[in-house]
Amino acid sequence: VEELLGDGKLTGVKLKDTVTGAESQLDLDGLFIAIGNDPRVWLVENQLELTEDKFIKVDGRTSKTSLPGVFACGDVIDPTYRQAITAAGSGCVAALDAEHFISAQ
Repeated sequence: VEELLGDGKLTGVKLKDTVTGAESQLDLDGLFIAIGNDPRVWLVENQLELTEDKFIKVDGRTSKTSLPGVFACGDVIDPTYRQAITAAGSGCVAALDAEHFISAQ
């Protein structure tokens, strides 16, 4: 995407092929912008154990990390699916794991 088109309301985007350089226009009424696909695990790199491919390592199907009381979920633990819907389910698992941890204290 080279440019957003419209005057006060989005009407389309100008596209540029990254291989050929050819430009085109796509008319549309809405646009979803993704933040990106690289989980920011470097923030915890020295605090939590990571997998070989740089995702936060969790204990089996739980969200428990190498640090007791710290739970991870979503794209930072999922090298395979990395979708909003699986991240949401993973978030539920982390919330329940955290609740069980707190209740046991």
